[in-house]
Amino acid sequence: MPASLKLRRATVVQAEPVDGPEQSLTIDLEGQRRAAICDVTLLAHCEAGDEVVVNVQGLDLGLGSGGFDVVHVNLTRGLQGRGVDGAHVMKLPYTSLQHAVLPVDGPDLQLPFAQPIAVAALHGQLPAVAWAFAQCAPGLSLGYVHTPGGALVGGHSRVVRKLRERGLLAGCVSAGAAFGGEQEAITTAGALHHGLCELGWDAAVCGPGPGIVGSASALGHGGMQALDSAHVALALGAPTVLVARASLRDPRPRHHGISHHTLTVLDLLLAPVVIALPSAGSDDEEKELVVPAETTARHDWRRVPVDLAGYRDSGLPTVNMGRTLQEDPVFFGTSLAAGAVLADLADVDDGEAP
Repeated sequence: MPASLKLRRATVVQAEPVDGPEQSLTIDLEGQRRAAICDVTLLAHCEAGDEVVVNVQGLDLGLGSGGFDVVHVNLTRGLQGRGVDGAHVMKLPYTSLQHAVLPVDGPDLQLPFAQPIAVAALHGQLPAVAWAFAQCAPGLSLGYVHTPGGALVGGHSRVVRKLRERGLLAGCVSAGAAFGGEQEAITTAGALHHGLCELGWDAAVCGPGPGIVGSASALGHGGMQALDSAHVALALGAPTVLVARASLRDPRPRHHGISHHTLTVLDLLLAPVVIALPSAGSDDEEKELVVPAETTARHDWRRVPVDLAGYRDSGLPTVNMGRTLQEDPVFFGTSLAAGAVLADLADVDDGEAP
């Protein structure tokens, strides 16, 4: 059987200064210049002339959010790593990238959670949720739990770094197979408990890193992580908001209107959640965001006004899957609506921990 990993030997031609946990590179692979990245939290930084082994699968497949080679090992200077002192819990266990971390999952359990939790299916929803939360609940803190479903490496998210720099996120904890956040948790439940009960977040949003895995099937996609995360939030007793994925410009029928990613999760949930939609900007928009009656009846649907113009001027990302906010306002509007409802639920509790 041929090896599944597409690993190739290359030479670093240009190495950008290390800025955060991810370093951008240009490499020479068999005479071809290619973009690459190096996770400096796992591997040593790279310099021009370094010999590296890279995983070329993403770039070869032409993936939109993963269109670069990934350094697997730096043969020149990356073989001296010592790990983290005292760490003994493995992330990515039994793979060549297994590494030990110090988990924050605490020994004590405080239930139920009074603080609300929003569950996103796409990383692109995070900035609008965080911005709307801050606008509607100034003074309250929002934390982020990075789950599987997209990029597992926390360093791939420039959005999280920007939100942290602007004070729109109070912290980032990586859960499960995801890693590279400011802190590490073994489970999503452990990450939420740590953030809400020990760090004092007033609310949390959990969702995958950049990119999303998918097979164009009903159940075979990273958006299904939202089902697991929502069940965790509900089991912890938290008011739970599902961030709807919607679009009026996505050419794929399964994602037009309210995406099948969202509708499938809503149909499979074992308990009701809150789900917000923006107040319709037109009769056509109202018709396009229609929801099956049986799905509507099970959950708490709310229509709220959103500030698209304010978000557009915020300096945060306004492009998703190549479509701008002006071209596809509904995508951003549903995330803004979820952030507003999350803020309303957090404000009701006045930010007090359980």
